[in-house]
Amino acid sequence: MKDAKPIPPQQMLDWCAKFKALAAKTRHAPLRKYYQAGVVAAQTPIDQVQFLAMDVETTGLNAQTHSIVSIGLMPFTLKRIQCGQARYWVLKPTSELSEKSVTFHHITHTEILNAPTFQEVLNPLLDAMEGKVIVVHYRNIERAFLGQATLRLLKEGLEFPVIDTMQLEARIHRQKLGWFARLMRRSQASIRLADSRARYNLPAYHAHHALTDALATAELLQAQIATLHCPSTPVGTLWN
Repeated sequence: MKDAKPIPPQQMLDWCAKFKALAAKTRHAPLRKYYQAGVVAAQTPIDQVQFLAMDVETTGLNAQTHSIVSIGLMPFTLKRIQCGQARYWVLKPTSELSEKSVTFHHITHTEILNAPTFQEVLNPLLDAMEGKVIVVHYRNIERAFLGQATLRLLKEGLEFPVIDTMQLEARIHRQKLGWFARLMRRSQASIRLADSRARYNLPAYHAHHALTDALATAELLQAQIATLHCPSTPVGTLWN
């Protein structure tokens, strides 16, 4: 199944135009610099795109009341993962670590004691994101938490194009399952990161470390594109 249901050009999100509009109205120099750097056009073939896999670990699941505790970044293309340019930060969260969150991501109170704040890593984070299409597994976490953290700091959110490997996997399995099976409420395959990777024979990694999960997400997108799409597929058919 190669690009079974392509998105018409008129339905692709125009992030180029959006970035120009955001650059014109932002009041903050770091955000202006990020938006002015721009992003590739929606029609750009995916094999010509610079990606940045991203994962954030948090103190909970509600971006309004919880906060980021670590960020992992892994730049890559469809041909190469650039491990030497990876970035990883443990942050001092604005909300308390709970016993449940420590069990989940294994970041302890001792590790965050002298950790930088989100404000201290925002500029290098934006520098790493410049000109790249962000890749995540479940965009509601990264978008919501980065947007809320920037809003708290600057009174202005952060917007960026995202390819969601979880969404791509869900799209695949909806097509495979078919309307009759959905009507009969047959269970769908798990689209969690580890389970999705296993279907492409990718190795199992220890979960919930931001940098490891960023690497895992980069590898998953490479496998999804190699298996299910063509190198000439416009990036705008995959991003949100």
